[in-house]
Amino acid sequence: MQSTVSSEALKFDLELVKLYDGTKQCPINFTLKLIGNKFTLLILRNMIYFKQNRFNQFLNSIEDINTKALTNRLKEMEHEGLIERRIFNEHPVKIEYYPTKQGLALKPLLDLMASYSLTCFSKEVKDGKKRSLSQIIKNGK
Repeated sequence: MQSTVSSEALKFDLELVKLYDGTKQCPINFTLKLIGNKFTLLILRNMIYFKQNRFNQFLNSIEDINTKALTNRLKEMEHEGLIERRIFNEHPVKIEYYPTKQGLALKPLLDLMASYSLTCFSKEVKDGKKRSLSQIIKNGK
């Protein structure tokens, strides 16, 4: 699945934004508050694209994250409704995290962000070769 940035995907209704005072009630500002915290999109990326759902998987694969930051972020994301925490009655107890419908709804945004980086910053993305998002994900497993 190749993700490309289309002009339609990047358009948003300026009239809608003008209805708001440009600060607290702006839908863009609200979304940014929800997903703008460090690691939120990277955790969702790993859940959606790499099918990761365990704490140590995130800890070992997310850039620059530490135990405390991951713990706090997972709690916040659960509280915000982006992910759900599942506890399995095993010994030792097994805990897994999964994106909710609300979290999965951010996949198109992740696709656009990846496409933007691959298009505009291909030299900064790994070895500088232009590739599709699906090629990078396939090679990143």
